[in-house]
Amino acid sequence: MKIAMLARNANLYSHKRLKEAAEARGHTLDILNTLRCTVHIASHRPQVFYNGAPIAAYDAVIPRIGASITNYGLAILRQFEMAGIWSLNESVAIGRSRDKLRSLQILAKHGLGLPLTAYANDPKQAEEIIKAVKGPPVVIKLIEGTQGIGVVLAETMSSAKSVIEAFRGANVNILVQEFIKEAGGTDIRALVVGGKVVAAMKRTGAADEFRSNLHRGGSAQVIKITPEERSTAVRAAKRMGLNVCGVDMLRSNHGPVIMEVNSSPGLEGIESATGKDIAGQIIDFIAANAVSGNTKTKGRG
Repeated sequence: MKIAMLARNANLYSHKRLKEAAEARGHTLDILNTLRCTVHIASHRPQVFYNGAPIAAYDAVIPRIGASITNYGLAILRQFEMAGIWSLNESVAIGRSRDKLRSLQILAKHGLGLPLTAYANDPKQAEEIIKAVKGPPVVIKLIEGTQGIGVVLAETMSSAKSVIEAFRGANVNILVQEFIKEAGGTDIRALVVGGKVVAAMKRTGAADEFRSNLHRGGSAQVIKITPEERSTAVRAAKRMGLNVCGVDMLRSNHGPVIMEVNSSPGLEGIESATGKDIAGQIIDFIAANAVSGNTKTKGRG
């Protein structure tokens, strides 16, 4: 099988592990810098070019599109889909996951556990939305932030209003969420592959840090999740339309609540914490499911 990976940095742990796992199983995996891909749009001839030349035929594509180039990356991925190349996660599903508001709306529609969340455009409504999520304290986050960037804990009404007004004054879209105090600065990352939780870890934030992201100095350890947490992760992946994702949850007094569904989860932390070959499981899933032309969206937006 010949696989393409859309990724800007071939040296990241996750990308190297996926390439190693593919080659260990006799497949070929080429890492294509997403920004060096271009699309040529012509009737009935969808093509992707790489460094100015038409790409070779691939059986599958693994999108590892950085958040900073989401729109460009999705345009490239749609062109792969229109050419009938099977994608591990399809463009529409990734687009949903990258928009925090849209993803929360989808998950809420299907009854999945979420923290109380409010969204408003007018900074004059700041106090109203803070009270709507039973704050302060409240968590204020950018709609398109990743890895804990653009996430602020505001502990008083005045500080929360100031942060909201500052973000909106800069024309930045934000969500305001209830602060789950009982989570104690920890969260759960459940890694879903093909509708199954294949690994889970508990992440704990660094000292004086309420965010538990490993990129922000947090630590990880293997954890046994409850049947309810497992079901929540699987249902979240299904509703988002993602074959592979990391589902981040907090343990609240009323059960697991989903913070985010990550369509390009990092593998280093969870493989190190659990000792599992997650990259190999992803490649095995691709080998078992990649069929030319078998894309749900076929490039539709």
